[in-house]
Amino acid sequence: MTSGEDCIRRWERIKGERVNHDRTWQRLQEIVWPFAGDFNTSTTPGERRTDRVYESSATLALERFAAFMESLLTPRNQTWHRLRSSIPELNESQAVKEWFDLANHRLFQVRNDPAARYYSQKHEGYKALGAFGNDTLFVDERPGGGIRYKHCHLGHTWVEQNHEGVVDTVYYAYDLTAHQAVQKWGPAAPAAAQRAIESDPLRKSQYVHVVKPRKNYDPQRVDADGMAFESLVIAVEESQVVERGGYHEQPYLFSRYTVNPAETYGRGPAELILPDIEMLQEQEKTLQRSGHKAADPPLLLQSDGPLGRGQKRVSLKPGGLTYGGLDMNGRPAVVPLQSGANLPITIEMMEQKREAVSASFLNSLFLQMTENRQMTATEVMERAKEKGQLLAPTTGRQEAEMLGPQISREQGIGQRQGWIPPLPQELLEAPDFEIIYDNEAARLQRSEDALAIERTAGWALQAAQAGADPTLLEVPNWHEMLREIAEINGVSARLLKDQSEVSAAIAAQAERSQQQEALAMASQGASAMKDLKAAGVTPDQLNDAAGSIPPS
Repeated sequence: MTSGEDCIRRWERIKGERVNHDRTWQRLQEIVWPFAGDFNTSTTPGERRTDRVYESSATLALERFAAFMESLLTPRNQTWHRLRSSIPELNESQAVKEWFDLANHRLFQVRNDPAARYYSQKHEGYKALGAFGNDTLFVDERPGGGIRYKHCHLGHTWVEQNHEGVVDTVYYAYDLTAHQAVQKWGPAAPAAAQRAIESDPLRKSQYVHVVKPRKNYDPQRVDADGMAFESLVIAVEESQVVERGGYHEQPYLFSRYTVNPAETYGRGPAELILPDIEMLQEQEKTLQRSGHKAADPPLLLQSDGPLGRGQKRVSLKPGGLTYGGLDMNGRPAVVPLQSGANLPITIEMMEQKREAVSASFLNSLFLQMTENRQMTATEVMERAKEKGQLLAPTTGRQEAEMLGPQISREQGIGQRQGWIPPLPQELLEAPDFEIIYDNEAARLQRSEDALAIERTAGWALQAAQAGADPTLLEVPNWHEMLREIAEINGVSARLLKDQSEVSAAIAAQAERSQQQEALAMASQGASAMKDLKAAGVTPDQLNDAAGSIPPS
């Protein structure tokens, strides 16, 4: 059984190994996301947090980055993923299709529940990803049913990864007052909290929630020992385990923006561009000082003149009078100091830094995608292909480290709570599933497929119109090509007819064509008979003529 002392010793060690990261993140917090939590300092609630921000380009770019990532990966009010069996043959079963459709629908219902707070917490996570390069989302079962989501500040979260580089152990530290601790655990609360409950109920103590893989567990058991992850809540002051439990899946989902192979924690856009952000802060201070001097310059006065004494002091008020400001020849005795500061060049240098910050936070890419320009369909797909290639590394890591584990965790909770129905018979022996992402990022990455289809179809049509072999148009499967492009472009499946409806429509159209042909032939025959009668040919002559024609 894991002891509290062992966990605390291990936690203290990984805290010490992260000191350099904490220093960098604290600096990023001060100038990029001032309202985030602290790392190696502490501030009181309500304290002003923007004293060290002189230029806000990075702060604004971070907000746009979070909005961009949300629109790419988890757009609100959209179904941004689908589920299907990992065995293709099973996906042909109607029962399997209906089960995955229902499960997918229920997942989005739970996320959209206001009490779950999914999208608000995910937005905070995207900001943490941009500012610090790491995001932690706690996914837990809500009492009474459903799921609750919580973004965990990186300054309170430490992780370990396994031999494959996958984060599997998480330490999350938080404070509780004595009153809260006794309210939560009752007689099992730490001794310090129980002693303080009468004299100082608001006394705060630190606790650490540790979730790590269980070395040996029996999935057949129904208690905590039958769960894949061990959970311990430890009172740091006493190194006392106050709560033991477990989870079937890791509830702390930890993702990174980009990772150095020799490091556990990620680095984000803000850290990648930190020198430029710091330079902007210094440039802004310089620009402000230069601007103040240009608008209100220091004055040069004669050292032995009468100015500056008695009633002949230099007046800088509007309409003020300065006696003795001119000598007998009309030359000024007071002149401003010209510092020679070049404000335009400073502004130009700052603009270059702002562009670099914007590019690092993907703002320029976002603006290109949202700008309203007149383009052909091919140009649109070409640009989408380019954007998909640029975004693939960023979105791919988030799908692998955050969204995939999140969906697996949610589905497990749903099946245990019962709002996802039991598996159909076909899936009992093969319950594994695949996630198909239908978000903007996935569509951009598949735009190359759409472009290839568009080019192939265009070439076939041009070749046929140019007089080439007309049977070329029989080669493409036009129906499947259209369905593929519709799927890539995110067209809802309910807006497309299924294959049986299409086959019935084709058959009905063929029948109408046959009827029209028959009517046309009958009309031609009637016209011919009318012409023969007009020529004086009798019906007997027509019959004799028909009988003289040898059989074919």
